[in-house]
Amino acid sequence: MTDHQGIEVLLRSHAYLREVVAAVPGTAWAAPTPCSEWTVRQVLNHARIDQQAYGLVLTGGRPDADPFHPEDALDGDPVAALDEVLTMVADAYAHLPADAGQVPTPLGPMPLASAAATAAMDAAVHAWDIAVATGQNRPLGTGLAAGIRPVADRLVDQLRDAFHVFAPARETKETYGEAESLLAFLGRDPHWTPAAS
Repeated sequence: MTDHQGIEVLLRSHAYLREVVAAVPGTAWAAPTPCSEWTVRQVLNHARIDQQAYGLVLTGGRPDADPFHPEDALDGDPVAALDEVLTMVADAYAHLPADAGQVPTPLGPMPLASAAATAAMDAAVHAWDIAVATGQNRPLGTGLAAGIRPVADRLVDQLRDAFHVFAPARETKETYGEAESLLAFLGRDPHWTPAAS
């Protein structure tokens, strides 16, 4: 994956997250999600803080809250709060020099393309969490899943073992497409519904 492709995947995942969050009904912020014991609002705030970390680590900054305690922040308009962070992250990555080489991430230094795709993976899977939790017909797209899968294959098992940030991978059925296979690899049930919580 080239640096340009990594940035493109990041922008596509941000567009997906924005679209999903903008369509959350006002009554759905407390709904359960595929992230055990977290509401839609908490998943959104977790995603926002994670993305903030990916942007700020490039300048030596730190996010404003712990992403694993997402109830600690996000007062006011969640759509506006998310948009501000995603714009900052996209600008930070877009303005890195072409010869940046290894760039800092919350998970350690990575090549620029991998760093951008890792941030994209985080944004996209949480967008999917919110979409299915709020009954939206906005699946994780095949093209976006294909752009994320190479970095998932390189990193997720290590993160599972070292930090327990992903649930165990689920069985991949022969009928699964690209997006369903990625979600299962990331520990999600691709056919999760609110009734399953």
